[in-house]
Amino acid sequence: MEKLLCPSMMCANFGHLEKEVKDLEKGGIDIFHLDVMDGSFVPNFGMGLQDIEYICKTATKPCDVHLMVVNPMEYVEKFANIGVKIIYIHPETDMHACRTLQKIKDVGVSAGIAINPGTSFETVKDLLHLCDYVMLMSVNPGFAGQKYLDFVTPKFKKFIDEAKNYGGYDVMIDGACSPEKIAELSKIGVKGFILGTSALFGKDRSYQDICKELREI
Repeated sequence: MEKLLCPSMMCANFGHLEKEVKDLEKGGIDIFHLDVMDGSFVPNFGMGLQDIEYICKTATKPCDVHLMVVNPMEYVEKFANIGVKIIYIHPETDMHACRTLQKIKDVGVSAGIAINPGTSFETVKDLLHLCDYVMLMSVNPGFAGQKYLDFVTPKFKKFIDEAKNYGGYDVMIDGACSPEKIAELSKIGVKGFILGTSALFGKDRSYQDICKELREI
């Protein structure tokens, strides 16, 4: 199965953002992953609207946005209008998550849910018919550089096994996504990998070399 390699742009060098985007595309990435945090749902602030707009405008590859915010419905049209192709919401932040996912699809964008480490399959299964992507968090959301939470691994298998019953969404991983975890999880059917400092950024090697290696494992 072909992997989707998705650089987490929160980890990029913002002093040379245009070069980062072009180098990552030359390296062979598939989707730019853009984190938005409101300081309320998670105790941190993520990328600004201007940064996201700039990356969407500069990139030729699609961009997703991960909304770690309260009331994500309010932001759907805004991000669709600046060119985002996939929008992830956290069901815990939205009393009407079904309506928000339908709204995402209605504006012509792929819909996804992000699953916190403490959120079970059973609590979100009724949303899965509306999902193109399911992104499992293997760390608590809000900060880069955390350690992988091993108790999440069986949950990947559950969501992968159930995908055929809900229209065939793709399963992604976000958090502490090391080459070892990519090797392990791709074998059980995880399709997409959000890449931060564990596998991609801050290395003394080209993005091209790293992406080639990650595809081969």
